[in-house]
Amino acid sequence: MSKQENAGLTALGAVLAPLEGGGPKTEAVVQRLCAAISLGLMVDGQQLPSETDLANQLGVSTMTLREALAVLRQQGIVHTKRGRGGGSFIRGAAEILEGTALARLQEMSVQELRDLGDEHFAVTGAAAVFAARRGLRGDIARLRTLADRLQDSSEPISARRADSRFHIEMAVCAQSTRLTRAQVALQTELSALLWLPRLKLDPAAEATAHRDLVDAIEREDDTRARELAESQTESRIRRLVALRLELS
Repeated sequence: MSKQENAGLTALGAVLAPLEGGGPKTEAVVQRLCAAISLGLMVDGQQLPSETDLANQLGVSTMTLREALAVLRQQGIVHTKRGRGGGSFIRGAAEILEGTALARLQEMSVQELRDLGDEHFAVTGAAAVFAARRGLRGDIARLRTLADRLQDSSEPISARRADSRFHIEMAVCAQSTRLTRAQVALQTELSALLWLPRLKLDPAAEATAHRDLVDAIEREDDTRARELAESQTESRIRRLVALRLELS
């Protein structure tokens, strides 16, 4: 299995890890599957695992999973075929998910955004430090490839996915399962918001910032890597809070 495939499985495994805590879980399953789609870990036309396998992976009952799939069918994110060759498939989901991001931003308070930004600041800074200390040559090459992909992105969905995967793969490069899971959760909440057209992130400028960060990681300069990661994160959250205030 290639290094790229390994990283993808690590990220997807973090998204679809067993749910924790009690209470209703249908909405949590919906959010997890939407996250996998939004981050490009599941793509349009892809068949989901069997209901039994997916329920076991998420640590929920088959009934809960079926309720979640019914919600996703209603939203047009999943469609189900019956009979031979049947199953549940992703359908045109990226565009549908993109359309809900602005409404979600308007529902969030400024304090919620700042708290989310604080967590992103801490997790991304730590990932950068440990990537610089522990990163393998192949992991660093993967980060450069993702920075190039962001540079070459011609539309918002591909830019958002390349950027999100960069941050996830940096946590993978740090060789930390917990940081990877935390970064996946953060990208699930933040990526669609950060790449709203009204925020006007420039893929070329963001890619340059990513390359500078990869350079620091490759030099094993953990102090500089942290500074660059935290600076980019702080700048983005400031812009997002400003947009939220403008909308209100």
